[in-house]
Amino acid sequence: MINGNQMIRAGTTLVVLAALFWGVSGGIGGILMADGWNPFVVSFYRGAIGLLFVLVWLLLRPRRSGLANRRLWFWSTIAGLGVTGNFAFYFMSIAQGSLAVAVTLMYCAPVFVYLVSFALKLESPTMLKWAAIAVVMLGIVLLTQVYDISESSVTAIGVGAGLLAGLSYAVFIFGFKYAAPHGSPQAILSIAFSVITISLFWLGDADQVAAVLYTPDWLLFAVLGVLGAGLSFILYIVGLKHTAPAVASIVAMVEPVTASIFGVLVLNENLVGPQIVGIGLILVTVTALSVHSSTQRAQPFTE
Repeated sequence: MINGNQMIRAGTTLVVLAALFWGVSGGIGGILMADGWNPFVVSFYRGAIGLLFVLVWLLLRPRRSGLANRRLWFWSTIAGLGVTGNFAFYFMSIAQGSLAVAVTLMYCAPVFVYLVSFALKLESPTMLKWAAIAVVMLGIVLLTQVYDISESSVTAIGVGAGLLAGLSYAVFIFGFKYAAPHGSPQAILSIAFSVITISLFWLGDADQVAAVLYTPDWLLFAVLGVLGAGLSFILYIVGLKHTAPAVASIVAMVEPVTASIFGVLVLNENLVGPQIVGIGLILVTVTALSVHSSTQRAQPFTE
């Protein structure tokens, strides 16, 4: 018989694995784009392979899917558009800058969630929250070195794409949250990943999409899809069932840390002192915001 503590440890392990896979997938995407592959094509295969996995999950667990519910389709489509932007802008940011900068900027997503919540009056602003947001903004300045263009290795497009990746992820969070009461996670993800696949196929280079099937890089694309979407989203959602949201927020830091280490060791990226300080400010503050938020509300994922 598995006791509660064992279930919690197992859940936390699954969340850690998901974050680790996401971090590695960013590095794999960086390798592919360095080989000349279009960011939209890289994102397309990440989403398309992810779709195959969540469809199998849906077939294995079809009960209470909610697929007949129009609200499920609406909010799942919103979630799909959000994760489409997240994938595409994230890889675009990597291509225009560095993996460490891109993943850290994307990790600012909870800040966007707060700002959107403030605007929609879903959450009350406080001095503590505004102070945390200000610290994150300072971290972004240090990370991107916008104060010294001559030293910055990140283009304006790279910075903008990284921030848009975070904003897009915030859209995914809202979409998933409002879809969750109307159906199962596997149904929501099946719709969302279908949106990703259709959108990115239309936006991508059709010739490159076809060329992937005949290139030696196909194995990297397969690993990217399996780790970056197929297994990771399933592991993360299943893990959250048995993991306190506050704990999940902390262990999610595995993703930016893994991606940054991958960038330095594999992609030969360099980080100067102020950038390291900026990364630290952003990760610690965003994690604290996420923990504070998750202790005040029930987490949205359901089985």
